[in-house]
Amino acid sequence: MADKHISEDGRNGFSSFLLDPKVYTTSESSEEVTESQNLWPRPLARKWILMLFIGTCLLYCARMAMPICAVSMAATFQWSKIDSGLVLGGFFWGYCLTQILGGHASDKVGGERVLFISAASWALITAGTPVLAQLGSHSVALMSMARFLMGLLQGVFFPSLASLCSQRVAEGERGFLMSAMHSGSHLGTLLAGVMGSVTLDWYGWESMFYGIGFLSAIWALIVWQYFLKGEVTCKLLETSKDSRWSLSSTRWLSLLKKTPVWAMVFAHMCMCGTSYTLLSWLPTYFKESFPHAPVFVYNVIPWLAAIPSALGGGYVSDFLINHGYGIASVRKIMQFFAMGVSSMFIMLLSGGVFTSFTSAVVFVSAALGVSTFTSSGVSVNVQDLTPSCAGALYGFMNMLGSFMGLVLVSLSGYLIEVTLSWATVFALVILVNATGLGIFLIFGDACRVDLENYRQAFVI
Repeated sequence: MADKHISEDGRNGFSSFLLDPKVYTTSESSEEVTESQNLWPRPLARKWILMLFIGTCLLYCARMAMPICAVSMAATFQWSKIDSGLVLGGFFWGYCLTQILGGHASDKVGGERVLFISAASWALITAGTPVLAQLGSHSVALMSMARFLMGLLQGVFFPSLASLCSQRVAEGERGFLMSAMHSGSHLGTLLAGVMGSVTLDWYGWESMFYGIGFLSAIWALIVWQYFLKGEVTCKLLETSKDSRWSLSSTRWLSLLKKTPVWAMVFAHMCMCGTSYTLLSWLPTYFKESFPHAPVFVYNVIPWLAAIPSALGGGYVSDFLINHGYGIASVRKIMQFFAMGVSSMFIMLLSGGVFTSFTSAVVFVSAALGVSTFTSSGVSVNVQDLTPSCAGALYGFMNMLGSFMGLVLVSLSGYLIEVTLSWATVFALVILVNATGLGIFLIFGDACRVDLENYRQAFVI
């Protein structure tokens, strides 16, 4: 038995398996063994990963249903552009409000249960949207309320996922899980577009909501019946009573004084802001710069590239960690690709030499592809720093990221209007990415900060 100090990453010789990690502290070895019993066995983990991937896909299908059907609904109910904007914007206001609450609830009662309640609720709202739209003459108010409720219920999803990952998955497995979930969001966006193209013409906009709501309800039913009901899912042990896991307001304030925490939060804000900006304005960029180009190409190919890229990034990060690389180093490497390398492709996109449509699609696909590596960087770093409150803290940083996205999207529209140049928007994206990446590379870490005392560790 060799006496060693915990590394700067808060880890030394962590096992690559989900069961029985080999690191124990001098005074808490029995507690560490108890905590390891919370982890999913590998067969159960694989089933959960598949179900969570499908759930994330359906989440984005439900989220995209209204934007896809907005044109048809506006024609049906005589909405103006302002009316459509109010309906679509209602989602984001609700989405920001429940991030912290959803994460905190997941930290306390378990992410599985919060995800189930959330999915069952937004499935009901999605399926009931056509009925709600026909209830009265105030369709704008009713649909804005429906979108607001959708945002409230979906706002808990990713914080709950972060909490679930920190509770149930070992360090060497978290990168792939989070990457798989984010790739599910890309697939959901694609499927929603394909489904909308078929159903809108053949069956009307109502069928889009009915279909997605029905599928989401089936997913929630399967999760309840086969994963939550009975004894299939091991229940969380009573670790919440431990002083280490019960965070008072004083200790919350102490967490927010930690430099690595704010480096992570700031980098996540920058990443969310630039991602929202690109996703919001790239279709307009292609339409204005290449008006005769096929819409299908630039609306589909970048998303197809993002799915395998996200999965590959998660696999690489877990591989590096399980083969002895420091967790902090791996997180920074992945974030360098997500923000640094992607900015290089954006820089090429804004250059005057590469102006062909093919080059633009390639650069955008590459930029969006490597940006998914943030799932194995900043997005999972919260589980390294504060596993006892990963859900609540992820909700906090995701809320700030959403507001950052709204600001940058609006600022980009102003820059386009004033300068009549897309180069200024791309320069803004590069500047924000570079700033967030620099802060994270200098001040970021993966050493746990939600414990008051750090002790020596024995490696068996």
